[in-house]
Amino acid sequence: MEYRIAVLGSRDSVLGFQALGLSAFPIENPEEARTVLHRIVKEDYGIIYLTEDLAKDLERDIARYQDVPIPAIVLIPGGNGPLGIGAEKIEEAVGRAVGADIL
Repeated sequence: MEYRIAVLGSRDSVLGFQALGLSAFPIENPEEARTVLHRIVKEDYGIIYLTEDLAKDLERDIARYQDVPIPAIVLIPGGNGPLGIGAEKIEEAVGRAVGADIL
């Protein structure tokens, strides 16, 4: 199976990714992000990039998918710059994988 890559975030944050061939989902608010996220998780997306500004309101939703191999949900900085949430989640995932905080 061939998987696609999705990007969810504000219009300004995601349109550049569309030029690279990724599926861009411009999102207006956290509720719309929640709906789109749960819909596309069921589709053939292997990676879902989600801007940190949306992710802060979707922590419980994202947690539902953190231990499944596909899709991988990766947090990226949004238009307002990095919030540090993505780096924190990577540290947590590495810690779970190796059993210690090596970062």
